[in-house]
Amino acid sequence: MSGKDTAEVEAALTEKQPQSPSKSPTHAVLTQLTRRAAIVQIVTAVVANITIISSGMGIGFPSIAMIELTNSTTSVVLTESDATWFASITSIMCPFGGLLSGYLLDKVGRKKTLYFINIISIVSWAIMSFASRTDSATLFIQLIVARIIIGIAIGLSSTPASVYAAEVAHPNLRGRLTLLTAFCTAIGMLSIYTLGYVFKNDWRFVCMICGIFTVVSLLTVIPLPESPSWLVSKKRMPKAERCLKVVRAIKEENHPEIRAELEALEDNIARFRSAQDGKKSKLDQLKKPEVYKPLAIMCTFFFFQQFTGIFVIIVYAASFSIEAGVAIDPFLSAVFVGLTRVVTTVLMSFISDKFGRRPPALFSGFGMATCMFGLAVCAIHPVKGTSLSWIPTVLLVAFIFTATLGFLTLPFSMNAEVYPTKIRGFASGLTIFFGYTMSFIILKIYPSLVETIGNSNVFILFGCLSMLGIAFVYFFLPETKGRTLEDIESHFRGKKQSSPDSKQEVEMKTMLKANEAA
Repeated sequence: MSGKDTAEVEAALTEKQPQSPSKSPTHAVLTQLTRRAAIVQIVTAVVANITIISSGMGIGFPSIAMIELTNSTTSVVLTESDATWFASITSIMCPFGGLLSGYLLDKVGRKKTLYFINIISIVSWAIMSFASRTDSATLFIQLIVARIIIGIAIGLSSTPASVYAAEVAHPNLRGRLTLLTAFCTAIGMLSIYTLGYVFKNDWRFVCMICGIFTVVSLLTVIPLPESPSWLVSKKRMPKAERCLKVVRAIKEENHPEIRAELEALEDNIARFRSAQDGKKSKLDQLKKPEVYKPLAIMCTFFFFQQFTGIFVIIVYAASFSIEAGVAIDPFLSAVFVGLTRVVTTVLMSFISDKFGRRPPALFSGFGMATCMFGLAVCAIHPVKGTSLSWIPTVLLVAFIFTATLGFLTLPFSMNAEVYPTKIRGFASGLTIFFGYTMSFIILKIYPSLVETIGNSNVFILFGCLSMLGIAFVYFFLPETKGRTLEDIESHFRGKKQSSPDSKQEVEMKTMLKANEAA
């Protein structure tokens, strides 16, 4: 480092004015690692999120299987009541998967949780692949058991990969990498819609394809390094150092930046532990502002995600298309919904890093409200069979586009950013439990809402809740773009600036000492 560089770092250390996260000294230090480390961090995050594709397939599977399962011309069929349970049982189990996710993340780590998700998903797909072809009662039991298992897997998968990505990623990459969970879920749903469209009369073969893919996903997890943050929280420092060197693409022993980052992680966890008095329960930890504030914000964000109609469209894609007056084939419409979500999730990875979290969320809420009010007008004044019959299709696709820009993807990605390391697994799991509970409620009451108040009023309700969601984002949702996880924790704790022993200052002081020694 030149004398000029040294002077710049010293000036940064003595600077009294707070700096914006995007131009903080931390970035001046860490961007030197980006060229090599970015590739490693992107690859590890992508591999971790391949696990999520199977869960996306599980979410969309009822859409492709229901027709054959209720078709009286097939050898074995489900009654209407049985088919309803087959479609809804997954939503009931997802919240429990979310809670189990929090326990496993803290107890066995991020990597072993990914192993567990893949293993139980393989079991679920295998049961359905070889389900009975001769006895309806046996078939129903097998399907329910399989869907219970995949429901737990879906709940489990909502957090671990995004938490892993957030913990291994540089702040400049974290926004994109935590969105991989939403992207891979979308890929899974699009894949199952496409497979169902191609193999319309053989859902068992589709299950076999999904099972084989999940076996491959399990194998890809093996070479992943464990999260350094989790290893530090378990006081496994030698392995934490090895894994951190892998994700930072540094081979040198006792590298000053590795030591500085490990010390920052240790200090952060030690501060959290000392505040707990060593043996406080999880409920006691929830009383801390750096925990209950983000928990309240994220649960509210998930409420608006569910009650603005996003998951209703995803799960009831075909029937919703009919109710919205879409003129094209409803199953092809479902494929368009899945494709739109995939494309928009890719765009979101760039938009989130460029504009942050709040602006896309505000635009998302406005777009969703506009589309829902538009669908309400189309329901009141039908356009099917006229020259304007294309409008509901455009509004439906536009709704998914704008929802994916914010309210669909951001709650999952931000859930991995906003909690302290020591309680991140538990708190994020609790948030997912709440989110999927809201999902179960809206999915169960949606058919009754349509029957009771009519399509147009349901669309108006979703539009009004989207408007309320805009107000929530504007007044309460924090910006996390470019901020370290420690900075975010300090924000909720009520500190405007990092403490003297913050990660930024430790890193810069270490570099100064290394330069002086050289």
